[in-house]
Amino acid sequence: MITQEQREKLRGWFAGRLSDDLFESLTEVTVDREEITVVGRIGEPRLAEGASAAEKEAAVQARIQEFRERTREERVAVAREAEHRFRKKVSWGVECGDERALFTHVAAPVMTRLRQPEREVLDTLIAAGVARSRSDALAWCVRLVQRHTDDWLTELRDSLEHVRRVRSQGPDTEEQDTTSAEEE
Repeated sequence: MITQEQREKLRGWFAGRLSDDLFESLTEVTVDREEITVVGRIGEPRLAEGASAAEKEAAVQARIQEFRERTREERVAVAREAEHRFRKKVSWGVECGDERALFTHVAAPVMTRLRQPEREVLDTLIAAGVARSRSDALAWCVRLVQRHTDDWLTELRDSLEHVRRVRSQGPDTEEQDTTSAEEE
């Protein structure tokens, strides 16, 4: 497990190592056992006022591609240095406007054991054409959970708050503990 201090040092290393003109801002440096992902914000393309959504989308995609090609040499050099120093692969991404694009990144295999009802979920996704294999189906499930994590965690926190309020309205737990001790 990577500590918060290690994450901060890693982010600091990239902030210090990257040239000031690579990104407008360094928005994210994430790390796990296999990979470090570095994401920065780049400037949006300037468009005429009233540009259509299609024009904006095409301009943002072109800006991302231009950035990727123009900065490849610098990013590869920094990645090699970081990979040697931290013993992890480095992946890159950008944010431009509302768009987020990750460049080539690690797809690490993950081993898990599933019981029959869980395997049936994966097999149903395959039968429905959502996934080509159990591996694809499991990755689809993880992405679905990831997409809804904030909603689900908010709902869970709200539920926990409700339970806390209900408990606080009940009899004092200290009195219950004292009563049970006296009865024994």
